Amino acid sequence: MKIALPDAEATTALGQAIAPLLAPGDSLLLYGPLGMGKSTLARGLIRALTTPDEDVPSPTFTLVQFYEGDPPVAHFDLYRLTRPEEAFEIGLDEALDEGCAVIEWPERLGDDPGRFLGADQLIVEISEQGDGRLATVSGVGRWETGLKDLHV
Repeated sequence: MKIALPDAEATTALGQAIAPLLAPGDSLLLYGPLGMGKSTLARGLIRALTTPDEDVPSPTFTLVQFYEGDPPVAHFDLYRLTRPEEAFEIGLDEALDEGCAVIEWPERLGDDPGRFLGADQLIVEISEQGDGRLATVSGVGRWETGLKDLHV
């Protein structure tokens, strides 16, 4: 599925549309170069699961932020990981046991991110498209068929 993201508002709206579809154990993997809007999408999603004015800083330096939502959500920024196994040290497995995870820079999990994640993964790849962005959305596990419920 391809979704045009002409501006930050559209990127936020995509996060808001994904939020009610998430269930405990789900991973949302956000791929794309610096400045593509991964944190903007994550912020829209987290605010949709918590409150519209939730403070959602980028976890670039803390690596992870936890939020009490429905379901609980953990926002991971793995850019600074040096080894894939460090994901366990910062609580990725625990986050998936209790809720869902939004993961920026999932490529830091190595060639087989599935060994760190549950079976249900929603994958969003954000790339440049003209003056805006393009989100390519795909899924693994229940998301292979669950994408039909995503309406932006």
